[in-house]
Amino acid sequence: MNQDVKPTTPALSEQAATVPAKGWQMPDTLLIVFGVLLVCALLTLFMPRGQFETRLDVETGRQLLVAGSYQQANNGEAQPAALFADGDNTGLLTAFFDGMTSGSRQGSAIGVVVFILLVGGSFGVLLRTGAIDEALKMLINSLQHKARLLLPLLAFLFSLGGAVFGMGEEAMAFALILLPLVRILGYDAITAVLLTYGATQIGFATSWMNPFSVAIAQSIAGLAPLSGSGFRMLMWLVFTLIYTGWFMWRAERLRQSQPDGGHKASFNIEHQFCFAHLLVVLILFGGMAWMVWGVVMQGYYLREIATQFFVMALLAGSVGRIARLNGASVNDYVDAFKQGAAQLLPAAMVVGIAQGIILLLGGTSASEPTIINTLLHHAAETISGHGAMVAAQGMLVFQSGFNFFVTSGSGQAALTMPLMAPLSDLVGVSRQVAVLAFQLGDGLAHLFYPTSPALMGTLAIAGVDFSKWLKAMWPLWLLLTLMSISTVAVAVLLGF
Repeated sequence: MNQDVKPTTPALSEQAATVPAKGWQMPDTLLIVFGVLLVCALLTLFMPRGQFETRLDVETGRQLLVAGSYQQANNGEAQPAALFADGDNTGLLTAFFDGMTSGSRQGSAIGVVVFILLVGGSFGVLLRTGAIDEALKMLINSLQHKARLLLPLLAFLFSLGGAVFGMGEEAMAFALILLPLVRILGYDAITAVLLTYGATQIGFATSWMNPFSVAIAQSIAGLAPLSGSGFRMLMWLVFTLIYTGWFMWRAERLRQSQPDGGHKASFNIEHQFCFAHLLVVLILFGGMAWMVWGVVMQGYYLREIATQFFVMALLAGSVGRIARLNGASVNDYVDAFKQGAAQLLPAAMVVGIAQGIILLLGGTSASEPTIINTLLHHAAETISGHGAMVAAQGMLVFQSGFNFFVTSGSGQAALTMPLMAPLSDLVGVSRQVAVLAFQLGDGLAHLFYPTSPALMGTLAIAGVDFSKWLKAMWPLWLLLTLMSISTVAVAVLLGF
Protein backbone atom coordinates (compact mmCIF):
# COMPACT_ATOMS: atom_id res chain seq x y z
CA MET A 1 0.00 0.00 0.00
CA ASN A 2 1.33 3.43 -0.90
CA GLN A 3 1.96 5.63 2.11
CA ASP A 4 0.94 8.93 0.55
CA VAL A 5 -1.73 10.06 3.00
CA LYS A 6 -1.21 13.22 4.98
CA PRO A 7 -0.30 12.80 8.66
CA THR A 8 -3.82 13.68 9.77
CA THR A 9 -5.19 10.59 8.00
CA PRO A 10 -4.15 7.09 9.10
CA ALA A 11 -3.50 4.40 6.51
CA LEU A 12 -6.47 2.29 5.52
CA SER A 13 -4.98 -0.91 6.90
CA GLU A 14 -3.77 0.65 10.14
CA GLN A 15 -4.79 -1.25 13.21
CA ALA A 16 -5.36 0.27 16.59
CA ALA A 17 -2.27 0.27 18.79
CA THR A 18 -2.21 -2.60 21.22
CA VAL A 19 -2.12 -1.39 24.80
CA PRO A 20 -0.68 -3.82 27.32
CA ALA A 21 -3.61 -5.10 29.36
CA LYS A 22 -3.58 -4.92 33.13
CA GLY A 23 -5.39 -7.32 35.36
CA TRP A 24 -8.11 -9.62 34.07
CA GLN A 25 -8.63 -9.93 30.32
CA MET A 26 -11.59 -11.25 28.37
CA PRO A 27 -10.71 -14.71 26.99
CA ASP A 28 -9.94 -15.18 23.34
CA THR A 29 -12.79 -16.24 21.07
CA LEU A 30 -11.25 -19.69 20.62
CA LEU A 31 -11.16 -20.12 24.39
CA ILE A 32 -14.82 -19.14 24.69
CA VAL A 33 -15.89 -21.69 22.09
CA PHE A 34 -13.70 -24.33 23.76
CA GLY A 35 -15.44 -23.49 27.05
CA VAL A 36 -18.79 -24.18 25.37
CA LEU A 37 -17.36 -27.51 24.24
CA LEU A 38 -16.51 -28.39 27.85
CA VAL A 39 -20.03 -27.47 29.02
CA CYS A 40 -21.55 -29.71 26.36
CA ALA A 41 -19.21 -32.51 27.43
CA LEU A 42 -20.60 -32.15 30.96
CA LEU A 43 -24.11 -32.30 29.50
CA THR A 44 -23.39 -35.78 28.16
CA LEU A 45 -22.78 -37.00 31.73
CA PHE A 46 -26.43 -36.88 32.74
CA MET A 47 -28.61 -36.38 29.64
CA PRO A 48 -29.56 -39.51 27.69
CA ARG A 49 -29.61 -39.67 23.94
CA GLY A 50 -32.74 -40.24 21.93
CA GLN A 51 -34.01 -40.69 18.41
CA PHE A 52 -37.15 -40.34 16.30
CA GLU A 53 -38.72 -42.39 13.60
CA THR A 54 -38.68 -40.65 10.23
CA ARG A 55 -40.68 -40.80 7.07
CA LEU A 56 -39.80 -39.80 3.54
CA ASP A 57 -41.59 -36.76 2.15
CA VAL A 58 -42.06 -37.77 -1.48
CA GLU A 59 -42.57 -34.21 -2.72
CA THR A 60 -39.40 -32.77 -1.19
CA GLY A 61 -37.28 -35.88 -0.76
CA ARG A 62 -36.58 -34.98 2.90
CA GLN A 63 -36.70 -37.27 5.90
CA LEU A 64 -39.24 -35.82 8.37
CA LEU A 65 -39.80 -36.68 12.01
CA VAL A 66 -42.83 -38.72 13.02
CA ALA A 67 -44.58 -36.94 15.90
CA GLY A 68 -44.76 -39.00 19.09
CA SER A 69 -42.07 -41.43 17.93
CA TYR A 70 -39.30 -40.34 20.32
CA GLN A 71 -37.45 -43.16 22.02
CA GLN A 72 -34.56 -43.03 24.45
CA ALA A 73 -31.46 -44.95 23.53
CA ASN A 74 -29.35 -47.18 25.78
CA ASN A 75 -32.29 -47.76 28.18
CA GLY A 76 -32.35 -44.08 29.06
CA GLU A 77 -28.83 -44.08 30.46
CA ALA A 78 -26.48 -41.22 29.68
CA GLN A 79 -23.47 -41.90 27.48
CA PRO A 80 -20.66 -39.65 28.71
CA ALA A 81 -18.40 -38.33 25.99
CA ALA A 82 -15.06 -40.09 25.87
CA LEU A 83 -11.76 -38.21 25.93
CA PHE A 84 -10.67 -39.73 22.63
CA ALA A 85 -12.62 -40.89 19.62
CA ASP A 86 -14.60 -44.07 20.20
CA GLY A 87 -15.21 -45.53 16.78
CA ASP A 88 -17.37 -43.07 14.87
CA ASN A 89 -18.22 -41.13 18.05
CA THR A 90 -16.45 -37.84 18.69
CA GLY A 91 -14.44 -37.52 21.90
CA LEU A 92 -13.70 -34.37 23.87
CA LEU A 93 -10.09 -34.18 22.72
CA THR A 94 -10.87 -35.20 19.14
CA ALA A 95 -13.79 -32.77 18.69
CA PHE A 96 -11.54 -30.14 17.13
CA PHE A 97 -10.16 -32.51 14.47
CA ASP A 98 -13.54 -34.12 13.83
CA GLY A 99 -15.21 -30.73 13.55
CA MET A 100 -12.60 -29.35 11.15
CA THR A 101 -12.86 -32.38 8.87
CA SER A 102 -16.63 -32.90 9.00
CA GLY A 103 -19.13 -32.15 6.30
CA SER A 104 -18.42 -31.67 2.60
CA ARG A 105 -17.02 -29.05 0.26
CA GLN A 106 -20.45 -27.43 0.22
CA GLY A 107 -21.12 -27.39 3.94
CA SER A 108 -19.82 -26.98 7.46
CA ALA A 109 -17.21 -27.41 8.53
CA ILE A 110 -14.61 -28.34 5.93
CA GLY A 111 -16.38 -26.43 3.19
CA VAL A 112 -16.57 -23.26 5.30
CA VAL A 113 -12.94 -23.64 6.44
CA VAL A 114 -11.59 -23.89 2.91
CA PHE A 115 -13.92 -21.11 1.77
CA ILE A 116 -12.51 -18.78 4.44
CA LEU A 117 -8.90 -19.59 3.56
CA LEU A 118 -9.38 -19.20 -0.20
CA VAL A 119 -11.30 -15.95 0.11
CA GLY A 120 -8.71 -14.59 2.55
CA GLY A 121 -5.85 -15.49 0.23
CA SER A 122 -7.60 -14.11 -2.83
CA PHE A 123 -8.41 -10.86 -1.08
CA GLY A 124 -4.78 -10.62 0.03
CA VAL A 125 -3.80 -10.50 -3.66
CA LEU A 126 -6.42 -7.84 -4.40
CA LEU A 127 -5.13 -5.71 -1.53
CA ARG A 128 -1.51 -6.15 -2.63
CA THR A 129 -2.24 -4.31 -5.88
CA GLY A 130 -3.11 -1.20 -3.85
CA ALA A 131 -6.14 -0.59 -6.07
CA ILE A 132 -8.74 -0.86 -3.30
CA ASP A 133 -6.86 1.55 -1.03
CA GLU A 134 -6.41 4.09 -3.80
CA ALA A 135 -10.04 3.77 -4.93
CA LEU A 136 -11.31 4.32 -1.38
CA LYS A 137 -9.08 7.36 -0.93
CA MET A 138 -10.45 8.86 -4.13
CA LEU A 139 -14.05 7.94 -3.18
CA ILE A 140 -13.85 9.46 0.30
CA ASN A 141 -12.12 12.58 -0.99
CA SER A 142 -14.77 13.04 -3.68
CA LEU A 143 -17.86 12.38 -1.56
CA GLN A 144 -16.62 14.23 1.52
CA HIS A 145 -19.03 13.71 4.45
CA LYS A 146 -21.77 12.34 2.16
CA ALA A 147 -19.86 9.06 2.12
CA ARG A 148 -21.56 8.16 5.40
CA LEU A 149 -24.87 7.95 3.57
CA LEU A 150 -23.55 4.79 1.92
CA LEU A 151 -23.84 2.84 5.17
CA PRO A 152 -27.65 2.82 5.63
CA LEU A 153 -28.08 2.13 1.91
CA LEU A 154 -25.70 -0.83 2.05
CA ALA A 155 -27.37 -2.14 5.22
CA PHE A 156 -30.73 -2.07 3.43
CA LEU A 157 -29.27 -3.97 0.45
CA PHE A 158 -27.64 -6.62 2.65
CA SER A 159 -30.91 -7.14 4.49
CA LEU A 160 -32.67 -7.53 1.16
CA GLY A 161 -30.07 -10.11 0.13
CA GLY A 162 -30.75 -12.09 3.30
CA ALA A 163 -34.48 -11.97 2.66
CA VAL A 164 -34.47 -12.85 -1.03
CA PHE A 165 -31.78 -15.51 -1.40
CA GLY A 166 -30.70 -16.31 2.15
CA MET A 167 -27.43 -14.38 2.10
CA GLY A 168 -25.32 -15.28 5.12
CA GLU A 169 -21.87 -16.82 4.65
CA GLU A 170 -21.34 -14.55 1.63
CA ALA A 171 -21.22 -11.59 4.02
CA MET A 172 -17.76 -12.72 5.17
CA ALA A 173 -16.32 -11.70 1.82
CA PHE A 174 -18.10 -8.34 1.85
CA ALA A 175 -16.82 -7.65 5.36
CA LEU A 176 -13.29 -7.88 3.98
CA ILE A 177 -14.13 -5.42 1.23
CA LEU A 178 -15.98 -2.84 3.32
CA LEU A 179 -13.83 -2.88 6.47
CA PRO A 180 -11.33 -0.32 5.07
CA LEU A 181 -14.16 2.03 4.06
CA VAL A 182 -15.76 1.78 7.49
CA ARG A 183 -12.45 2.47 9.24
CA ILE A 184 -11.51 5.51 7.19
CA LEU A 185 -14.93 7.00 7.89
CA GLY A 186 -14.07 6.85 11.58
CA TYR A 187 -16.14 3.83 12.64
CA ASP A 188 -15.02 0.67 14.43
CA ALA A 189 -14.72 -2.86 13.09
CA ILE A 190 -17.98 -3.91 14.78
CA THR A 191 -19.74 -1.43 12.50
CA ALA A 192 -18.42 -3.38 9.50
CA VAL A 193 -19.83 -6.63 10.92
CA LEU A 194 -23.19 -5.00 11.63
CA LEU A 195 -23.26 -3.49 8.16
CA THR A 196 -22.67 -6.80 6.41
CA TYR A 197 -23.41 -9.97 8.35
CA GLY A 198 -25.74 -8.33 10.88
CA ALA A 199 -27.96 -6.85 8.18
CA THR A 200 -28.14 -10.13 6.26
CA GLN A 201 -29.44 -11.93 9.35
CA ILE A 202 -32.19 -9.37 9.86
CA GLY A 203 -33.34 -10.08 6.32
CA PHE A 204 -32.82 -13.84 6.77
CA ALA A 205 -35.01 -13.92 9.88
CA THR A 206 -37.86 -11.79 8.52
CA SER A 207 -37.96 -13.08 4.95
CA TRP A 208 -41.08 -13.94 3.01
CA MET A 209 -39.24 -16.18 0.49
CA ASN A 210 -35.87 -17.29 1.92
CA PRO A 211 -35.27 -20.65 0.19
CA PHE A 212 -33.13 -21.94 3.10
CA SER A 213 -35.56 -21.30 5.95
CA VAL A 214 -39.11 -20.03 5.52
CA ALA A 215 -39.68 -21.83 2.21
CA ILE A 216 -38.60 -25.18 3.67
CA ALA A 217 -40.53 -24.62 6.90
CA GLN A 218 -43.72 -23.78 5.01
CA SER A 219 -43.30 -26.85 2.83
CA ILE A 220 -42.93 -29.13 5.87
CA ALA A 221 -45.87 -27.43 7.60
CA GLY A 222 -48.06 -28.04 4.55
CA LEU A 223 -48.40 -24.34 3.69
CA ALA A 224 -48.34 -22.88 0.21
CA PRO A 225 -45.08 -21.22 -0.87
CA LEU A 226 -45.08 -17.44 -0.32
CA SER A 227 -48.26 -17.68 1.74
CA GLY A 228 -48.43 -14.94 4.35
CA SER A 229 -46.07 -12.78 2.29
CA GLY A 230 -47.90 -9.55 3.05
CA PHE A 231 -47.40 -9.86 6.80
CA ARG A 232 -43.79 -10.96 6.38
CA MET A 233 -42.89 -8.18 3.93
CA LEU A 234 -44.16 -5.61 6.40
CA MET A 235 -42.26 -7.37 9.17
CA TRP A 236 -39.06 -7.30 7.10
CA LEU A 237 -39.41 -3.59 6.38
CA VAL A 238 -40.05 -2.68 10.03
CA PHE A 239 -37.19 -4.83 11.33
CA THR A 240 -34.80 -3.51 8.68
CA LEU A 241 -35.63 0.15 9.31
CA ILE A 242 -35.35 -0.19 13.10
CA TYR A 243 -32.14 -2.21 12.82
CA THR A 244 -30.59 0.29 10.43
CA GLY A 245 -31.58 3.16 12.71
CA TRP A 246 -30.02 1.45 15.74
CA PHE A 247 -26.92 0.51 13.78
CA MET A 248 -26.35 4.09 12.56
CA TRP A 249 -27.11 5.53 16.02
CA ARG A 250 -24.49 3.29 17.56
CA ALA A 251 -21.93 4.01 14.87
CA GLU A 252 -22.35 7.79 15.03
CA ARG A 253 -22.39 7.83 18.85
CA LEU A 254 -19.07 5.99 19.00
CA ARG A 255 -17.56 8.09 16.25
CA GLN A 256 -18.49 11.33 17.98
CA SER A 257 -17.11 10.05 21.29
CA GLN A 258 -13.60 9.78 19.87
CA PRO A 259 -11.06 12.42 20.98
CA ASP A 260 -11.08 14.06 17.56
CA GLY A 261 -14.86 14.08 17.38
CA GLY A 262 -14.87 11.19 14.95
CA HIS A 263 -13.11 13.07 12.20
CA LYS A 264 -10.66 10.29 11.67
CA ALA A 265 -10.16 11.25 8.06
CA SER A 266 -9.24 14.78 7.11
CA PHE A 267 -11.03 14.30 3.76
CA ASN A 268 -8.03 15.86 2.08
CA ILE A 269 -6.45 12.64 0.96
CA GLU A 270 -3.84 12.37 -1.75
CA HIS A 271 -4.28 9.40 -4.05
CA GLN A 272 -2.51 7.87 -7.03
CA PHE A 273 -5.49 6.18 -8.66
CA CYS A 274 -4.55 5.18 -12.20
CA PHE A 275 -5.97 3.17 -15.09
CA ALA A 276 -4.47 -0.08 -13.82
CA HIS A 277 -6.13 0.52 -10.44
CA LEU A 278 -9.40 1.07 -12.29
CA LEU A 279 -9.03 -2.28 -14.05
CA VAL A 280 -8.56 -4.07 -10.73
CA VAL A 281 -11.60 -2.31 -9.25
CA LEU A 282 -13.64 -3.31 -12.31
CA ILE A 283 -12.48 -6.91 -11.83
CA LEU A 284 -13.70 -6.74 -8.23
CA PHE A 285 -17.10 -5.27 -9.10
CA GLY A 286 -17.47 -7.59 -12.06
CA GLY A 287 -16.72 -10.49 -9.75
CA MET A 288 -19.33 -9.29 -7.26
CA ALA A 289 -21.94 -9.08 -10.02
CA TRP A 290 -20.92 -12.54 -11.19
CA MET A 291 -21.30 -13.81 -7.62
CA VAL A 292 -24.80 -12.35 -7.17
CA TRP A 293 -25.88 -13.79 -10.52
CA GLY A 294 -24.46 -17.17 -9.59
CA VAL A 295 -26.12 -17.28 -6.17
CA VAL A 296 -29.52 -16.08 -7.38
CA MET A 297 -29.73 -17.73 -10.78
CA GLN A 298 -27.46 -20.76 -10.57
CA GLY A 299 -27.53 -21.68 -6.89
CA TYR A 300 -23.82 -21.07 -6.33
CA TYR A 301 -22.57 -21.69 -2.81
CA LEU A 302 -19.25 -22.06 -1.01
CA ARG A 303 -17.32 -23.99 -3.67
CA GLU A 304 -18.37 -21.78 -6.54
CA ILE A 305 -18.04 -18.48 -4.64
CA ALA A 306 -14.53 -19.35 -3.42
CA THR A 307 -13.57 -20.18 -7.01
CA GLN A 308 -14.95 -16.85 -8.19
CA PHE A 309 -12.73 -15.03 -5.70
CA PHE A 310 -9.75 -17.08 -6.84
CA VAL A 311 -10.42 -16.08 -10.44
CA MET A 312 -10.62 -12.42 -9.36
CA ALA A 313 -7.27 -12.80 -7.60
CA LEU A 314 -5.67 -14.29 -10.72
CA LEU A 315 -6.94 -11.49 -12.93
CA ALA A 316 -6.10 -8.72 -10.45
CA GLY A 317 -2.63 -10.16 -9.81
CA SER A 318 -1.98 -10.33 -13.55
CA VAL A 319 -2.98 -6.69 -14.03
CA GLY A 320 -0.91 -5.66 -11.03
CA ARG A 321 2.17 -7.50 -12.27
CA ILE A 322 1.93 -6.17 -15.84
CA ALA A 323 1.39 -2.58 -14.61
CA ARG A 324 3.98 -3.04 -11.83
CA LEU A 325 1.57 -1.74 -9.19
CA ASN A 326 3.41 -1.15 -5.91
CA GLY A 327 6.44 -2.71 -7.55
CA ALA A 328 5.13 -6.16 -6.68
CA SER A 329 6.69 -9.26 -8.24
CA VAL A 330 4.98 -12.58 -8.88
CA ASN A 331 6.45 -13.91 -5.64
CA ASP A 332 5.05 -10.90 -3.80
CA TYR A 333 1.55 -11.80 -4.95
CA VAL A 334 2.05 -15.41 -3.89
CA ASP A 335 3.18 -14.17 -0.46
CA ALA A 336 0.15 -11.89 -0.32
CA PHE A 337 -2.09 -14.90 -0.97
CA LYS A 338 -0.43 -16.90 1.82
CA GLN A 339 -0.58 -13.98 4.25
CA GLY A 340 -4.22 -13.31 3.46
CA ALA A 341 -5.09 -16.94 4.14
CA ALA A 342 -2.98 -16.95 7.32
CA GLN A 343 -4.81 -13.91 8.71
CA LEU A 344 -8.10 -15.81 8.46
CA LEU A 345 -6.77 -19.07 9.88
CA PRO A 346 -8.18 -18.23 13.36
CA ALA A 347 -11.63 -17.90 11.78
CA ALA A 348 -11.28 -21.33 10.21
CA MET A 349 -10.21 -22.82 13.55
CA VAL A 350 -13.26 -21.37 15.32
CA VAL A 351 -15.55 -22.86 12.69
CA GLY A 352 -13.97 -26.26 13.24
CA ILE A 353 -14.33 -26.34 17.00
CA ALA A 354 -17.91 -25.00 16.76
CA GLN A 355 -18.82 -27.93 14.55
CA GLY A 356 -17.02 -30.25 16.95
CA ILE A 357 -19.50 -29.21 19.66
CA ILE A 358 -22.37 -30.53 17.56
CA LEU A 359 -20.56 -33.79 16.87
CA LEU A 360 -19.82 -34.25 20.58
CA LEU A 361 -23.58 -34.14 21.22
CA GLY A 362 -24.14 -36.84 18.60
CA GLY A 363 -24.84 -34.76 15.50
CA THR A 364 -28.12 -33.57 14.04
CA SER A 365 -29.56 -36.77 12.56
CA ALA A 366 -33.13 -37.31 13.75
CA SER A 367 -32.94 -41.08 13.33
CA GLU A 368 -29.67 -41.51 15.26
CA PRO A 369 -29.34 -41.33 19.06
CA THR A 370 -28.29 -37.76 19.91
CA ILE A 371 -28.64 -35.38 22.84
CA ILE A 372 -30.03 -32.79 20.44
CA ASN A 373 -33.01 -35.08 19.77
CA THR A 374 -33.60 -35.38 23.51
CA LEU A 375 -33.57 -31.60 23.91
CA LEU A 376 -36.03 -31.32 21.03
CA HIS A 377 -38.40 -33.87 22.60
CA HIS A 378 -38.43 -32.23 26.04
CA ALA A 379 -38.97 -28.78 24.53
CA ALA A 380 -42.01 -30.02 22.58
CA GLU A 381 -43.48 -31.55 25.74
CA THR A 382 -42.94 -28.32 27.67
CA ILE A 383 -44.68 -26.17 25.07
CA SER A 384 -47.77 -28.38 24.84
CA GLY A 385 -50.60 -27.97 27.34
CA HIS A 386 -50.71 -24.16 27.35
CA GLY A 387 -52.81 -21.47 25.72
CA ALA A 388 -52.19 -20.19 22.20
CA MET A 389 -50.28 -17.06 23.21
CA VAL A 390 -48.03 -18.84 25.70
CA ALA A 391 -47.45 -21.72 23.31
CA ALA A 392 -46.51 -19.38 20.45
CA GLN A 393 -44.00 -17.53 22.63
CA GLY A 394 -42.71 -20.90 23.87
CA MET A 395 -42.09 -21.93 20.26
CA LEU A 396 -40.12 -18.73 19.70
CA VAL A 397 -37.98 -19.31 22.80
CA PHE A 398 -37.43 -22.94 21.88
CA GLN A 399 -36.42 -22.19 18.29
CA SER A 400 -33.99 -19.53 19.51
CA GLY A 401 -32.41 -21.93 21.97
CA PHE A 402 -32.34 -24.87 19.59
CA ASN A 403 -30.43 -22.76 17.07
CA PHE A 404 -27.44 -22.92 19.40
CA PHE A 405 -27.06 -26.59 18.48
CA VAL A 406 -28.35 -26.58 14.89
CA THR A 407 -27.27 -23.38 13.13
CA SER A 408 -28.38 -24.49 9.67
CA GLY A 409 -31.74 -22.94 8.80
CA SER A 410 -32.76 -25.84 6.58
CA GLY A 411 -31.48 -28.36 9.13
CA GLN A 412 -33.42 -26.76 11.97
CA ALA A 413 -36.55 -26.63 9.86
CA ALA A 414 -36.23 -30.33 9.01
CA LEU A 415 -35.75 -31.26 12.68
CA THR A 416 -38.26 -29.00 14.41
CA MET A 417 -41.13 -28.26 12.03
CA PRO A 418 -42.42 -31.86 11.83
CA LEU A 419 -43.04 -31.54 15.59
CA MET A 420 -43.98 -27.87 15.79
CA ALA A 421 -46.52 -27.99 12.96
CA PRO A 422 -48.84 -30.65 14.47
CA LEU A 423 -48.17 -29.24 17.95
CA SER A 424 -49.47 -25.86 16.79
CA ASP A 425 -52.75 -27.54 15.81
CA LEU A 426 -53.12 -29.00 19.29
CA VAL A 427 -52.50 -25.74 21.18
CA GLY A 428 -54.61 -23.52 18.90
CA VAL A 429 -51.76 -21.75 17.11
CA SER A 430 -51.85 -21.46 13.33
CA ARG A 431 -49.09 -23.14 11.35
CA GLN A 432 -48.13 -19.76 9.92
CA VAL A 433 -47.35 -18.59 13.45
CA ALA A 434 -45.32 -21.76 14.02
CA VAL A 435 -43.28 -20.96 10.92
CA LEU A 436 -42.96 -17.33 12.06
CA ALA A 437 -41.60 -18.44 15.44
CA PHE A 438 -39.15 -20.72 13.65
CA GLN A 439 -37.77 -18.11 11.28
CA LEU A 440 -37.41 -15.38 13.93
CA GLY A 441 -35.81 -17.76 16.40
CA ASP A 442 -33.52 -19.29 13.80
CA GLY A 443 -32.34 -16.16 11.98
CA LEU A 444 -31.84 -13.67 14.79
CA ALA A 445 -30.02 -16.16 17.03
CA HIS A 446 -27.24 -16.29 14.42
CA LEU A 447 -26.17 -12.85 15.64
CA PHE A 448 -25.19 -14.04 19.10
CA TYR A 449 -24.23 -17.74 19.19
CA PRO A 450 -20.57 -18.85 19.06
CA THR A 451 -21.67 -22.04 17.29
CA SER A 452 -22.58 -20.03 14.16
CA PRO A 453 -19.76 -20.53 11.62
CA ALA A 454 -20.73 -17.46 9.58
CA LEU A 455 -20.81 -15.17 12.63
CA MET A 456 -17.51 -16.39 14.04
CA GLY A 457 -15.92 -16.24 10.61
CA THR A 458 -17.06 -12.67 10.00
CA LEU A 459 -15.90 -11.56 13.45
CA ALA A 460 -12.48 -13.10 12.86
CA ILE A 461 -12.22 -11.44 9.46
CA ALA A 462 -12.99 -8.07 11.03
CA GLY A 463 -10.65 -8.70 13.96
CA VAL A 464 -13.42 -8.51 16.56
CA ASP A 465 -13.24 -10.68 19.68
CA PHE A 466 -16.43 -12.55 20.42
CA SER A 467 -16.47 -11.18 23.98
CA LYS A 468 -16.34 -7.61 22.66
CA TRP A 469 -19.09 -8.46 20.20
CA LEU A 470 -21.38 -9.70 22.97
CA LYS A 471 -20.64 -6.62 25.08
CA ALA A 472 -21.61 -4.36 22.20
CA MET A 473 -24.61 -6.43 21.13
CA TRP A 474 -26.62 -6.79 24.34
CA PRO A 475 -28.76 -3.67 23.62
CA LEU A 476 -29.48 -5.05 20.15
CA TRP A 477 -30.31 -8.45 21.66
CA LEU A 478 -32.87 -6.83 23.97
CA LEU A 479 -34.33 -4.79 21.11
CA LEU A 480 -34.66 -7.75 18.73
CA THR A 481 -36.06 -9.97 21.49
CA LEU A 482 -38.80 -7.46 22.31
CA MET A 483 -39.56 -6.99 18.62
CA SER A 484 -39.76 -10.75 18.03
CA ILE A 485 -42.04 -11.31 21.04
CA SER A 486 -44.26 -8.44 19.91
CA THR A 487 -44.40 -9.70 16.32
CA VAL A 488 -45.44 -13.21 17.38
CA ALA A 489 -48.04 -11.75 19.77
CA VAL A 490 -49.50 -9.55 17.03
CA ALA A 491 -49.61 -12.53 14.67
CA VAL A 492 -51.56 -14.59 17.22
CA LEU A 493 -53.98 -11.75 17.94
CA LEU A 494 -54.60 -11.16 14.23
CA GLY A 495 -55.10 -14.86 13.57
CA PHE A 496 -52.20 -14.91 11.12
